[in-house]
Amino acid sequence: MLDGDRSFRETGFLSNDRIEKVNMADINTALAPADPAARTGSDEVRDGVPLVDLIELLFFAYRDFVGDPDEILAPIGFGRAHHRVIHFVNRNPGMRVADLLDILQITKQSLGRVLRELVDGGFVESRAGASDRRQRLLYPTEKAEQLARDFVGIQSRRIARALDACGPGSEETVRRFLLAMIDPEDRASVERLIQRADRARRARGG
Repeated sequence: MLDGDRSFRETGFLSNDRIEKVNMADINTALAPADPAARTGSDEVRDGVPLVDLIELLFFAYRDFVGDPDEILAPIGFGRAHHRVIHFVNRNPGMRVADLLDILQITKQSLGRVLRELVDGGFVESRAGASDRRQRLLYPTEKAEQLARDFVGIQSRRIARALDACGPGSEETVRRFLLAMIDPEDRASVERLIQRADRARRARGG
């Protein structure tokens, strides 16, 4: 049975008291609407014209970005949904099914099918919670950890090549752009999720 749906802001997963509070002041300042009096001609044109070129570049960039792991998964009969589950379970061992649903924003039925295949294939372990036996906690197996390392490695190399091609300072610019693409109400939660996983990885010596 899958846990009930709750948003990032309603679950303890992304608001754990042990998580350091993210200082969003600088980010919010950078993402705040510009003063209308300071708008440039290019801003006015951008507001009135669909950014089709950027939309299509995002499409093709994403196509190739996820295409690298696709090649690893195809021989074992898995797809992109399996990739996402393996990635987040590996980054957050012991996460609840409900929290994974919040992150992926897919239906219980869809996640249930993918999880069954990963559990049956020996990539993910589903355990009952210690305090609430109705909860299902997800852990990666060694097979999943190896796959996750392969995914991160190949995608990191693609990102590194692109950043090198863009020149100094591009990493921070890209980071701010990607954060700005996330719905404003979810930005702080996503930042906490990433930071929590990073701290847990360092604590494990990874």
